[in-house]
Amino acid sequence: QGILREGLEDVKQFFKANGSCRLPLSPSLLVKGIVPRDCSYFNSNAVPLKLSFQNVDPLGENIRVIFKCGDDLRQDMLTLQMIRIMNKIWVQEGLDMRMVIFRCFSTGRGRGMVEMIPNAETLRKIQVEHGVTGSFKDRPLADWLQKHNPEEDEYEKAVENFIYSCAGCCVATYVLGICDRHNDNIMLKTTGHMFHIDFGRFLGHAQMFGNIKRDRAPFVFTSDMAYVINGGDKPSSRFHDFVDLCCQAYNLIRKHTHLFLNLLGLMLSCGIPELSDLEDLKYVYDALRPQDSDADATTYFTRLIESSLGSVATKLNFFIHNLAQMKFTGSDARPTLSFTPRTHTIKTSGRIRDVFLCHHERVFNPSKGYTYVVKVQREGPGEVVFVQRTFEEFQELHNKLRLLFPSSLLPRYPPQAPVRPPGLSTIPWALLSVHPRSFPSRFLIGRSRGKAVAERRKEELNGYIWHLIHAAPEVAECDLIYTFFHPLPRDEKAAGTNPTPKPADATWARPLGKVGGEVKLSISYKNNKLFIMVMHIRGLPPLQDGNDPDPYVKTYLLPDPQKTTKRKTKVARKTCNPTYNEMLVYDGIPRGDLQQRELRLSVLSEEGFWENILLGEVGIRLRDLDLAQEKMGWFALGSRSHGTL
Repeated sequence: QGILREGLEDVKQFFKANGSCRLPLSPSLLVKGIVPRDCSYFNSNAVPLKLSFQNVDPLGENIRVIFKCGDDLRQDMLTLQMIRIMNKIWVQEGLDMRMVIFRCFSTGRGRGMVEMIPNAETLRKIQVEHGVTGSFKDRPLADWLQKHNPEEDEYEKAVENFIYSCAGCCVATYVLGICDRHNDNIMLKTTGHMFHIDFGRFLGHAQMFGNIKRDRAPFVFTSDMAYVINGGDKPSSRFHDFVDLCCQAYNLIRKHTHLFLNLLGLMLSCGIPELSDLEDLKYVYDALRPQDSDADATTYFTRLIESSLGSVATKLNFFIHNLAQMKFTGSDARPTLSFTPRTHTIKTSGRIRDVFLCHHERVFNPSKGYTYVVKVQREGPGEVVFVQRTFEEFQELHNKLRLLFPSSLLPRYPPQAPVRPPGLSTIPWALLSVHPRSFPSRFLIGRSRGKAVAERRKEELNGYIWHLIHAAPEVAECDLIYTFFHPLPRDEKAAGTNPTPKPADATWARPLGKVGGEVKLSISYKNNKLFIMVMHIRGLPPLQDGNDPDPYVKTYLLPDPQKTTKRKTKVARKTCNPTYNEMLVYDGIPRGDLQQRELRLSVLSEEGFWENILLGEVGIRLRDLDLAQEKMGWFALGSRSHGTL
């Protein structure tokens, strides 16, 4: 910090002598001074500087940049240029992946400037709001986006941006073999746009721990990202859209394999250590698989998505990085609540005189459970508001308070005999004696989200918050408590209304033709071969016991008395909206014979030792399809009836 301040003094002297200058990042960036209070440094290995310059334009905001010394930024420039070309290809083909591509400029050997994207945060900072183990949880990203996009239409737009940009990042980082992907190298904007930074390792040159690669998954795609896409912890039709976007973007880049190989080949002699011989080019060739058909490449990339989503190594890598960064965290860093966009104080909000938990309500979005309605009364006439908080949010408040204060200042058990304060006759006296040991237990026998449990927690939480408000002044008047009880946009919207059930994929899902769900197929015919690409299924009914099925697809080409045309896909586990992208091929089918055939497709749930359960089926008369071109669409599942697109 001392060295940084000395250096900033030199920069101030430069501006005093020269008046203004243009930043190397872009000739259009004209600055006239440095803003020392907004300057700091990052805790990564190269300790890059975060600098803020005064804009010459009086109406313009300060210009924030990163200055790095010790990294070869030519490699970052090259990587960003490749991603920029990919984005141009996608846009030319009518596919806007909502990519965030920032400026980067090497100003000398091992040094240079990088543009800072405003309103963005690293995944690590978002995840650690839920604790050091936040990288293992599914909710942090969705909760953070909800916090910054409280209105429903804003949040849906942010999720849409996330789906597109996440798909683009998956394809770009896989093709270029970008490594060292930890949660400080991936960022998320409040608008939902995800992007990667710091491209110090690429073309598959992963960091090693002995003989083990640090980057074990094909690319970073974790369950908390899938949670945002699905709108919950179960696959929805939005995940189908995400997979289709990835495969479409991947196939568009594959058509330009030679362009990328030629551009990277021109850079072989420039002295970048990780781009020095033909083996480095071969990595990109192998990643793009130019010898594959689009259908084969779609199947291949779908398997990569499944592999990345199922990788525990990525989350473990994030967790280890969280631990490594803990020692760098400044002692002045104050804990904040993950579900509130800003901090509130007693000065900005007004002193709280009383709080009372009135009742609980059933909610269905973003997940099923109960929310607690708290009446907050402040000093002054008419200063009464109602806020809604979940049990998990109460628990987060308690955990953050424990970081700030010793246990002796927080509610403890057994309580001292309380004296009834004046003016609190509306609160049942029994509640003042409800004083949990430190906080109501999260772990309960039986259903932890049932009505009886919610009622019991209501009484315990009421006693807990009363004692918080009447604790020592340093606790009762701290920013955490005043932020917790400050109304959020969702509280104002929910005032006087009850939440109604809303399906997780209500925005993206099409109305189903039949109760049995729909299957998306791609059917084509070439060289006496019939190709059936089973892509997705949506809206399958749950089993009779209420559990999700383990669905798979089985097809026959009728008439088939010997059952020789049976084809099957893999089994998807515990989902009503599975993704397959598997190709089923029938060889040696003459075109004339094709007109007499019917494709019988069945969706069944695998039941182990018991007989598999039929979930739905469809019969497709091939003579009704013009197979001179590929036919793709959704087919309604039901009983034994002919299918319609």
